[in-house]
Amino acid sequence: MACKGILSRLKPMTRTHFQSDSKSMLQHLTSSYQHLFLATQIRHMTRHRRVKDRSKKKRIHDLEIATERYKVVAKVLAIIEILKKEQEQVMPLRQLEKYRQQINLSKPYKVADFIRKSPKLFEIHKDTRGALWCGLTSEAEELMEEETKLLEQNNEKTVEYVTRLLMMSVEKKLPVDKIAHFRRDMGLPDNFRTEWVHMFPEHFKLVHVWDTDFLELVSWNPNWAVTELEKKSMTTKDNLAICSPSELCLPFPMKFPPDYKRVSQYKGQIENFQKMAYLSPYADAKGLTPGTREFDKRTVAIIHEILSFTLEKRLVTDHLTHFRRELVMPQKLMRILLKHFGVFYVSERGKRFSVFLNEAYNGSELVDKVPLVLWREKVLQLTGYRGRMKKIIDSDTHAHDDAYDDAVFMDDGDEEMSNPFNEDDPEMDVATLHIQTDIASK
Repeated sequence: MACKGILSRLKPMTRTHFQSDSKSMLQHLTSSYQHLFLATQIRHMTRHRRVKDRSKKKRIHDLEIATERYKVVAKVLAIIEILKKEQEQVMPLRQLEKYRQQINLSKPYKVADFIRKSPKLFEIHKDTRGALWCGLTSEAEELMEEETKLLEQNNEKTVEYVTRLLMMSVEKKLPVDKIAHFRRDMGLPDNFRTEWVHMFPEHFKLVHVWDTDFLELVSWNPNWAVTELEKKSMTTKDNLAICSPSELCLPFPMKFPPDYKRVSQYKGQIENFQKMAYLSPYADAKGLTPGTREFDKRTVAIIHEILSFTLEKRLVTDHLTHFRRELVMPQKLMRILLKHFGVFYVSERGKRFSVFLNEAYNGSELVDKVPLVLWREKVLQLTGYRGRMKKIIDSDTHAHDDAYDDAVFMDDGDEEMSNPFNEDDPEMDVATLHIQTDIASK
């Protein structure tokens, strides 16, 4: 962007200008290249805030395994949903290939191969013309009935969590399409868009603004404006530090990767971060300045709260970034997730990254499993996936042929990050904006 600004200013200058005022031109170029150099320095400073630049010592093998399991179940449930929409709940096997993107199955693997690996869930029949059809087994149908009952039992919690999402938003309303991304993660039913959003008028209502459906908060519930971290502290009777109204002083539980041995080097900075007061996710954040320590710590609190709402304490990072504007979070959200790797873990398996809440896991297993999580484990047991892949495959590598049995279920030298607890590291996009503004004003 800085280069574009410089070029646009150089373009109108002709040969005559250079001859008549060479000294002014030299000063102009010097000033412009100073801005360009500064912009380059800022990009260099944030270069290592990417997942692929993360040290191997910061990777958590157990959570990569948990990501594998989740992706397998997600694909199975996607196929089941597609079949359930059919009148007879059956579909030609070839036609299912058209739903590859929805199923999120990468090439070269075929949807038919994926289905054949789970004969306890899917059955294949040949009609009189020789065409293959896919349908659900009786065991799969029983599982679907069980899920429907569990979703109804979970309604009370999902209503609370959706309402609290609205309470955290700036305008107390969120696009329905964005909330729908959390449907499976939060345990929302299939009829979320069509029926569920109308079932609780005392908490929220559906409004139509500029060709977009929004879910709008109807009434503020002060009892729900309490973070999961606060609730946990009250339960464990931890000493709560006295803070200003709408602020929190609670430290975030941290669990560092087992192979990372440099935590002691940043002990002082970790303590300073934990002791710093921060704005509650349910307080008004319009006055916060992006890139400040206070802004970043509130962002950590918001992500912590949203992950706490999910069944498996994990989310696809893309779904999380959709709420940056509504929840007042930074543009470069991945930088926050990687910087605070004691609180969060980012898995890079597949085409889409996932973020975990570290404290919620013991190895590759969730500490607290709600009934819907136990139900998903039953689904996984009925698939052909057995976790036989000994090596977790990175996003830029491919599975070997001898690992194909489990690879069919999956999607398609690192440097140490410089001081991961550097709390004065500004947002790249905010800094770049200042540079462009400075150039434009001249």
